[in-house]
Amino acid sequence: MSVPGPSPPDGVLAGPGYGLGAGEPTPGLSDTSPDEGLIEDLTVEAKAVEQLAEGLLSHYLPDLQRSKQALQELTQNQVILLDTLEQEISKFKECHSMLDINALFTEAKHYHTKLVNIRKEMIMLHEKTSKLKGKSIQKGALGCWDVTLLRFWAFKTPWLQRQPRCPQKSSQEK
Repeated sequence: MSVPGPSPPDGVLAGPGYGLGAGEPTPGLSDTSPDEGLIEDLTVEAKAVEQLAEGLLSHYLPDLQRSKQALQELTQNQVILLDTLEQEISKFKECHSMLDINALFTEAKHYHTKLVNIRKEMIMLHEKTSKLKGKSIQKGALGCWDVTLLRFWAFKTPWLQRQPRCPQKSSQEK
């Protein structure tokens, strides 16, 4: 069994070469760059550079223009969507304010109905007290029962401030 030794340096073949001895550098392989010396020998013509640039542009320019146009359309659509979204948000806010206004109107209607009922009750109580007063005048004097009844009606209606009093019997009648 053979144990591998250290790796050979760059440019030197490992193992037996074809006609070369071990450790000898291979022809054409060196530590220098393959482009070295080429730049000095190359003469660049302006016309060739221009033609290469035109070819490159003609190859990639249509795709770039289509991409640019697509991006412009997307940007324009995005602006339209943002405007639409702002309008929808304002409509949503208006809808919420309309719900608040509707709730206020509903509450006002409820309280109006209560006031109308209270007014009807007050009118009815006024009529009843007027009738009782008329009956007491017809009899000539208020009896204790009528006074108690009037007090009851006066208690139910806070707007009726006067409470009739039962006439006190004189000491002679006792």
